[in-house]
Amino acid sequence: MRTRRALPLTALAAVTALVTAACSSSPEVVETPAVTTTASPTAVERTTPPSPSPAPVGPEVVWPLTGVDAEGADKAALANPALSIKIENSAQARPQQNVQNADIVFEEYVESGISRLLAVYQSDIPDTLGPVRSMRPMDKNIMGSMEGPLIFSGAQRRFINATVDSGQEVIAQDTGGYGFYRTSNRSAPHNLYGTPADFLEQTDAAAPPQQFAYAYEPETSNVVEEGSTVSSIDISMSRYSQPSWDWDGSVWQRFEGGSPHTQDDGTQLSATNVIALWVTVKYTSSSGGSSVPETLVAGESGEGYAVVGDSMVEVTWSKAGQYDPFVIETPAGEPIELLPGNTWVELIPNAGISNSTSIDIS
Repeated sequence: MRTRRALPLTALAAVTALVTAACSSSPEVVETPAVTTTASPTAVERTTPPSPSPAPVGPEVVWPLTGVDAEGADKAALANPALSIKIENSAQARPQQNVQNADIVFEEYVESGISRLLAVYQSDIPDTLGPVRSMRPMDKNIMGSMEGPLIFSGAQRRFINATVDSGQEVIAQDTGGYGFYRTSNRSAPHNLYGTPADFLEQTDAAAPPQQFAYAYEPETSNVVEEGSTVSSIDISMSRYSQPSWDWDGSVWQRFEGGSPHTQDDGTQLSATNVIALWVTVKYTSSSGGSSVPETLVAGESGEGYAVVGDSMVEVTWSKAGQYDPFVIETPAGEPIELLPGNTWVELIPNAGISNSTSIDIS
């Protein structure tokens, strides 16, 4: 907030005129000269407040899902669609492969409280990734605003049909998609991997629209301006899923059950921004298959937290429909401003499940 101090002004002395009408036999009116008091010779220095510094201007071209400078980037790469890929996150699936390349990662609650990842790749598409796992009914609603394909292997046929019928493009083994292969170093179903180059061949989708606003100087982010300083994020989704994040001075390092969450090359997963949203879960009917927990986001709203750098604010969120982006706002009603880089969105149930959950940020 910029404040301005009023400067005192020195007033000129009042001009006093004394006019006396003489009573005499002569009709002449005698005028008394005006007496002027000169102002003090002390000079008053008047200063002009400095012009406010212009707001930092971001790059002309950015990667749409990270806000990172893309000036000079390969035009073909900039045109990449967003590949939204289901990645397993059970203990048997870790360490995963090339999750760190994702621009945005959503973590969702599935059966028994195990979490699964929906990783969105556009700016840094790796040669291979995985393990790739099955789709859930909420996935089309979580990633629909990315305008690219939803990629997975396996799902109840009714969920696949509903996703396809909604207009969402899918690439899956179940629907004849290619680019999936199995490795011999793990047992099925935790050994299915994917080759994104093959996925790109199967879609005509365009580059995704930008999902969030970005601040190009940390101190100008409204989250940083309005937020509290924090250094740890502890989340409990269930006894099987307890992710946490620690601030290392530059990024948020991810842990699973208190141990570093690393991928198969030894890299610990990290994020520039972490968003944790309270969501409602509703179990699907068992007609046509087993009942599964569905995270409700399309047409829904709620509360949560945005952590940008080492600052946190409470937020409200909403998502108008399947193909609309998440709208996440500060208490002042402004869209949050992230820092350029990758973002994790934690979708944490606080209604609709039997176990307790928590988000502790300090």
